[in-house]
Amino acid sequence: MDPEHRALLRKHRLELSGQLLVRDAIVPLLYQEDILTDAQVEDILSRGSDRLRALRLLELLPGRGPRAFPAFLRSLDDFSWVRDRLLLELRNPPEPGTTDVCQLPDSVLQKVPSDRDLSRLASRLGPEWESVLVDLGLSAEAVFRCRSDHSLSVQAAALAGLVLWRRSEGKKATVAALLQSLTAAGVHPSVLEDAMK
Repeated sequence: MDPEHRALLRKHRLELSGQLLVRDAIVPLLYQEDILTDAQVEDILSRGSDRLRALRLLELLPGRGPRAFPAFLRSLDDFSWVRDRLLLELRNPPEPGTTDVCQLPDSVLQKVPSDRDLSRLASRLGPEWESVLVDLGLSAEAVFRCRSDHSLSVQAAALAGLVLWRRSEGKKATVAALLQSLTAAGVHPSVLEDAMK
């Protein structure tokens, strides 16, 4: 997948996951086009809600080759407003630096995130969660332990790692530090903003 397509999907990940119902039309078309494998379709459909199914699809798509994005756009016939918006943004990208700026006030950036904040962030992190934790200073061994202790849930593994980071850093475990590591891992600032609402 082209970097600009990958960035577009990442930027709108949370918004798309709240609007798309992937089970009925999108996943079958992507399977028919050989974009998704049997195992990936099963993985997506096994998720407990429409939002989680859409998030899982959006995690998988960037790794499915150059045909994935055009096929995804074709699968959006029932969601033409979504397709039109994505195409419009591809044709008219926003000014550099206007959308990648964090909108959180300094008072929020300087606070230590609560359990609720970390839980909400963990539910929004995709496959980047390990990179975020390593950037936050957790050892590879600690990240591996989180993954193996919570092998059935990426969210639980990410939450365990975030709680471990907050415990080890104390008052230095601020939202600003989280933002810095999320940015380093290629996670759009809107993911943190949404978690901190």
